[in-house]
Amino acid sequence: MSHDPQHLLVSLPAISDESVVEILDFLQAFILGFESFYASQIRRYYDDRSRANLIRPEPTLPLDDPPF
Repeated sequence: MSHDPQHLLVSLPAISDESVVEILDFLQAFILGFESFYASQIRRYYDDRSRANLIRPEPTLPLDDPPF
């Protein structure tokens, strides 16, 4: 699956202004519905991959143990 938007735009047909707006409205409504329905899964995916979860903190040394 190509994620390059230019690749997708090359193959789109010419359509009327009204059709473009109707399609845009549909896509925006679809995305909002999709995000609402899958919000918890989307959040979990990004939370699992957040920088804070990828970097493990260094273990703390006991205060009574000198570093040398």
